[in-house]
Amino acid sequence: MRQLTSGMKISNSLRALALGTALGCSLGVGAIYVASAQDFSAMTATHKTDPDARMLLSADELVYDRDANTVTAQGNVQIEYDGNRIVARKVVYNQKTNRVLAEGDVEIVQPDGSKYYSQQIDMTEDLGEGFVNSLRAETPDNTRFAAVSAERSGGQMTVFNRGAYTACEPCYYKPDKDVLWQIKAKKIIWNGATKTMRFEDSHFEFFGMPVAWFPVFEMPDPTVKRKTGLLTPNFVYTNDLGFGVRNSYFWNLAPNYDFTLSATGYTNQGLLTEGEWRHRLETGTYNIRFAHIYQVNPDDFDHDTIDSNNDNRYMVATKGDFRINSSWTYGWDILAQSDRNFSRTYDLEGYKNDVFRSQIYLNGLAGRNYFDMRFYHFEVQDSMLKDNPSERYTRQPWVLPRIDYSFTPDESVYGGEFTFHTNLQSIYRDKADFAFADWQGRPLNTARLAGMSGTDFRLTTDVEWKRSLISQGGLVFTPILALRGDGIGTDAHGNYGGYMPDGSFSKMDIESGAFRGIATAGLDLRYPLLFTAGSSTHVIEPIAQIFIRNNEQYTGRLPNEDAQSFVFDATTLFERDKFSGYDRAEGGTRSNVGLRYSGNFNNGWSLYGLAGQSFQLFGKNSYNAKDFVSVGADSGLETARSDYVAMIGASNENGFAIASRGRFDDETGSIRRGEVEASQNWKRVSLSSQYAYIQSQPDYGYAQDRQEVSLYGNYKFTDHWSVHANSSYDLVSDTFVRLGTGLNYLDECFGFNLGYSQTRNPWENEPKHTFGFLLSFRTVADIGKAM
Repeated sequence: MRQLTSGMKISNSLRALALGTALGCSLGVGAIYVASAQDFSAMTATHKTDPDARMLLSADELVYDRDANTVTAQGNVQIEYDGNRIVARKVVYNQKTNRVLAEGDVEIVQPDGSKYYSQQIDMTEDLGEGFVNSLRAETPDNTRFAAVSAERSGGQMTVFNRGAYTACEPCYYKPDKDVLWQIKAKKIIWNGATKTMRFEDSHFEFFGMPVAWFPVFEMPDPTVKRKTGLLTPNFVYTNDLGFGVRNSYFWNLAPNYDFTLSATGYTNQGLLTEGEWRHRLETGTYNIRFAHIYQVNPDDFDHDTIDSNNDNRYMVATKGDFRINSSWTYGWDILAQSDRNFSRTYDLEGYKNDVFRSQIYLNGLAGRNYFDMRFYHFEVQDSMLKDNPSERYTRQPWVLPRIDYSFTPDESVYGGEFTFHTNLQSIYRDKADFAFADWQGRPLNTARLAGMSGTDFRLTTDVEWKRSLISQGGLVFTPILALRGDGIGTDAHGNYGGYMPDGSFSKMDIESGAFRGIATAGLDLRYPLLFTAGSSTHVIEPIAQIFIRNNEQYTGRLPNEDAQSFVFDATTLFERDKFSGYDRAEGGTRSNVGLRYSGNFNNGWSLYGLAGQSFQLFGKNSYNAKDFVSVGADSGLETARSDYVAMIGASNENGFAIASRGRFDDETGSIRRGEVEASQNWKRVSLSSQYAYIQSQPDYGYAQDRQEVSLYGNYKFTDHWSVHANSSYDLVSDTFVRLGTGLNYLDECFGFNLGYSQTRNPWENEPKHTFGFLLSFRTVADIGKAM
């Protein structure tokens, strides 16, 4: 090997050869790609050269021809310079013409891993002009291209003759077999000044068969990340809207803001127009969206629904997220629409859920401490008219605001952990959420005031200290001290009352102001026992808790907004306060006892389980004290001795898992709530199922038992093809609330999805049908819309 220093003319020339050839190929290659630039950022990025880098040249023979003014390296030529590597049989530099010629199995490897192959490369030293024969390239992201020849002139224009591009890998066993898809063109002209590519006489091939031909078209080159122009069309179908075709036009107005205008033509309802403005600033981003349609056939929707009673429908939405510093952020997500079901009906991305929360927020996070403030309002999207007794939209509150703050010092306090938490909540509701029947119209045993009209203010502060100690025998005991205070003020728009189905009159008086305090002294005892038996390891841990507290005050006279969802099971058995929110506070003296188990076996199986019970020892039982929503009724905690709760699960290393949770009557042992889920994953098959049963809770708002079973399956019958299906069946109403199936294909360059779904709420007459279809050509385009 012979090393040449940078001070020699030959070194400068060969340095130009090494670097110039690599950059020349990368610039030229870019014109072949017809995909989004994001996929080619590594290839098209400018490589910053090191002026002090040393070039290494290795060859069997180095010949100086002073008469011809050429330097020739031949025989296993290898050149390495600044991360680039060139391998060829022969490299000739002509000092008179300043041209570089590499020939014979030329291979160029760039620092990013891109590889280029050719039999001959002829280029000027300044890269302004050049010619390449039989060009072939592979990039790190598994994209490939080839061209019979390529010419570069003027330092800006590159022409590729008979070029082809694909993101598919050739078959290893049959390299001459046609790839899944590729784009071929008689001529591709890349203009470096305008950053555009022009394809002449081009066609798209699928399995070697031409499926689309374009006499000429032009598009931005891969170095352009965003370019004004048409986007790929999408297709959609639903039974109410019909078949729809979506076309979009994108305006690249500046590097940090743009606008997209879309039009979707539906066969049943007409033209849906959408627009989105996006703007990125130094500290964050925001967008503004709108959509509008004048429905031409509203009668296609179910009668007496919002969808059938509105012609002119629209929405405006905006979303933003900004960072103040490394700890603090603020933002918003707000939706306003002509009617409460427009975005859901037309499946507007980001706004199609049954419930959408419009909000403005400020939050901060530092270590274990956090602050969160939100102003929000729930937008319930359903098709019910305002006069429907089951509609929920007009009864939703404005939360102005809700603030959470939690502080835990890094240092221990008297050897234990100290936590300070405060919550503030201010609510306004114009129309009371007051009902004598459940959502299916069945009479309730007691009236339910889920939300009062007027204003409700609450400030809660909770402090807790606990410290875990371990005795010599292994007993873990944790003393707990806690103090909580609530300041509550209400301004109700009157008292609420009405006649129940049995003829009695139910009246609800709301306290205008109150202070509620709870002081807790608790002890948590645990005694984990570890033992082995043959090839297995087991841990059994008895647990006992006691919490001594004063009684909860003002129960049944204060609103309950955030503690209405309540589930007593094994996961909440050992909670100090089992209510889900702050509007209720557990009082009285209560004990929780249980047994936790976990086991591991050498044959790959593992087991876990937990069972226990809760006891109200002294004082008033908060779960038996009815509030305006009867949250503790039929919960399993309303008696002095609670129902039994248990959970058990098993899994093995072969992909099988099963878990079950239940609540059982403390006297008869009959099941009052149960869930079972199981799954199995093989190499090509995945199956899962869930079953849930909840006994009726007439005082809580559910006059009937609830039962639902769900199934899901996926079968991958080849490495690329798979089919899946899912269903959810309501056993009480004999209704398939969800059905779906799909066929999928996915490989390194192509994806295909064909799907169907049917959804139906028990109170709706007709199900909703949706079809999805998507063709995805990696790095080129996605056509259609997946389910």
